[in-house]
Amino acid sequence: MQTPISRSSRQIRKLIGLLSLTVVTLATNLSSSVSALPLFARQTGQNCVACHAGGQFPELTPYGRLFKLTGYTIGQRTVPISAMGLISSSRVANTSKSDDPGADFQKNNQVILATGSLFLGGKITDNIGAFVQITHDPYANQSDDGRFHGHTNADNIDLRYADRFIDDKRDLVVGVSVNNNPSVADPWSTAPAWMQYVPVPSPTSSRFVDGNAPYPGYAAGGNIAGVTAYAYWNKMIYAELGGYATSRGALSFMSAGLRNADTTKLRGINPYWRLAWTHEWGPHNIMLGTAGMMARIYDDPLDTSDASTTHRTRDLSVDAQYQYLLDPHSVTGQFVYSRGNHRYPGALANVPSAFVDATGNALGNSNSSDTTDLVRTKLTYVYQARYGGSVGLFSLTGSTNTANQSSGYSPDSLTITSDPGVAAPSMRVGGNLSGNPATRGWTLEAFWTPVQYVRVGAQYTAYSRYNGASHNYDGFGRNARDNNTLFLYVWAAY
Repeated sequence: MQTPISRSSRQIRKLIGLLSLTVVTLATNLSSSVSALPLFARQTGQNCVACHAGGQFPELTPYGRLFKLTGYTIGQRTVPISAMGLISSSRVANTSKSDDPGADFQKNNQVILATGSLFLGGKITDNIGAFVQITHDPYANQSDDGRFHGHTNADNIDLRYADRFIDDKRDLVVGVSVNNNPSVADPWSTAPAWMQYVPVPSPTSSRFVDGNAPYPGYAAGGNIAGVTAYAYWNKMIYAELGGYATSRGALSFMSAGLRNADTTKLRGINPYWRLAWTHEWGPHNIMLGTAGMMARIYDDPLDTSDASTTHRTRDLSVDAQYQYLLDPHSVTGQFVYSRGNHRYPGALANVPSAFVDATGNALGNSNSSDTTDLVRTKLTYVYQARYGGSVGLFSLTGSTNTANQSSGYSPDSLTITSDPGVAAPSMRVGGNLSGNPATRGWTLEAFWTPVQYVRVGAQYTAYSRYNGASHNYDGFGRNARDNNTLFLYVWAAY
């Protein structure tokens, strides 16, 4: 009989074996020839480090930001296709406090081909360019017999028109972006669309990896349709303003591959804005900014006939980024503070809870609105565009709401149980006993780029608080530290 340690060693050896095969294959095919590089590198004739800090995609350098703001049009037209894939393994610290570990921690400590994307775009004309990502998730759905089934859909899409005006007194870039994800047009990695960049696998063993820890974001989510106009003046002031609506009609491709029930339906035009100040001196550059969005989201995406069923949200943030880029060193520091306010439709506000307290008394009714505050920081260092590491901290706090409870005392048994036969069954592992969203922790990461476009990494994410508590957050004795997760990955683009 194999011990857990021997099984873990076997999985690590398998991951290393897959890595070795990937490295050897790419090392064989990659050369100094521009024609062998992915989409944008082929177009510009530049090495990864020209556009990406320390060569680590997708974090951008000042040149990379200019390339994006000028509509992906710098350079010559070339083969407009690239691909990306992720091989990974997730291991959760404690899988014992579960009714069904196979369901609660799918593929735990197993090596999987987690996800893949196809990229289309680049320079179309001197003023028009595109970035289009189509993603396949091999674990998107699971049937009753336990088999996983893959799914492909539109991911990030950014279509641009841009122009640049330069004379002895000004350097002005102006443009228009048609996109499907608020902040995907933003050139800084503190934007919600880009701050979390390692793809996150779908199996539940990856539910606690860094990419699933609290990150800044907009309530409207992605796969909607928006048009934003922006200007970048004297490489100092960046401003962007636009609006988002449901992806339909001529822009329905923004949510291609998703069922109607899985898309966000917005009422009217929903405003988005971004303002940033940036400065470069020598190898240093800094950015200070703010952004926000207001959205009206239908509660049922299949029924948009009643305006009173909309959720009203407001997301505001302030952010900062510092970079030091001088070969062989690359340092990036990021900070984001965001505040979200969520006002519920009348039918979902002031609703009695299904749970009671330990003596059978009713809990308070649900809130009419909630507020959350999130702080996320990250410091990354890369040496020779090959060896790097980062440390990140996250802290989410917010209002307590009985509507957020998914664990508690059932009124008929006065016990906390996951038995589906009681009036109010509780959820293990992902449950919330307190009704509070508070989640805190940190992530350490080490990575290695053996050849261009292959990144090998190890992340360890640790929690001091989860779903409002450090201990027994789900009512079944699960503690925040039980969710600590080791995440190993091989991430390649070609």
